[in-house]
Amino acid sequence: MQLLQTLCEIPAPSGDEAGLTRFVLDYVRRHAPGWAHPPQVLHDEARFQDCLLLVFGQPRTAVFAHLDSIGFTVRYGRELVPIGGPEGRAGDRLVGRDAQGEISCTLTVETDAAEETERLGYEFSRDIARGTSLTYACDFRETDTTVQSCYLDNRLGVWAALRLAETLEHGIIAFSCGEEHGGGSVSYLARYIYDTYGVRQALICDITWVTAGVQPGAGCVISLRDSLIPRRAYVERIRRIAEASGVPYQLEVEETGGSDAKELHRSDMPWDWCFVGAPEDHVHTPDEIVDKRDIDSMLRLYQALLRAL
Repeated sequence: MQLLQTLCEIPAPSGDEAGLTRFVLDYVRRHAPGWAHPPQVLHDEARFQDCLLLVFGQPRTAVFAHLDSIGFTVRYGRELVPIGGPEGRAGDRLVGRDAQGEISCTLTVETDAAEETERLGYEFSRDIARGTSLTYACDFRETDTTVQSCYLDNRLGVWAALRLAETLEHGIIAFSCGEEHGGGSVSYLARYIYDTYGVRQALICDITWVTAGVQPGAGCVISLRDSLIPRRAYVERIRRIAEASGVPYQLEVEETGGSDAKELHRSDMPWDWCFVGAPEDHVHTPDEIVDKRDIDSMLRLYQALLRAL
């Protein structure tokens, strides 16, 4: 889990993913020579900004894993604006950096019961420069059965994609940006992948929620739907491969929620997609937790799917 811990410790809120992109690029360049099939690495700021593509062999399927996380932006008067949907709690420790140096501050939450609103702010020894990004301080905790940390969403998806890369023969791994705060990058990545390689089927390598119907330790989740409904014929194909693999998995049916899939779903290209990921509890807090059995099944299921699709 050392790689996962390192990924969780690198701040990369939506819009500020460059540091994590550099880490992933360096990791790939150092480790790819030892992989079964070293990929072509595509990183061109003019075309992809802070996104990154790994292209293996003759790809038929693209795996999308977003690099970014939720967080906070410093506004005025010690006020914070959320990035994405953090479940902020008073007292949470936030970290960042501005021109005056390192920052370790505390989140404050003021509730207006009459208007049913919350005002987010910070306690610190000085004012922080407006526009500074703040993220949860990483407290990575590992037991025999679980991993707990901020930003397992979606550092665990990035981890699974990098581990998948060790043995992948044919496929594309696309590390996207901005997913937690509206997305946008998958649109141009999908266009490039579709036009260049003719690939039009995808897996969304992300983290979902523990719910009444999805339990920790019962296996990786194949989502039948969230706020969007993927094409059933493709999802059933995913299910058949999963069943034949013998890897434990669960089926998810939700009414809300979304992922990088929304840009594939609404594109003018005929993309098929399916969300496949481990379930976590305490979503978007500093205490996200995932069962190690689900991490194992997530990686093994991706390996089986990329061999068969």
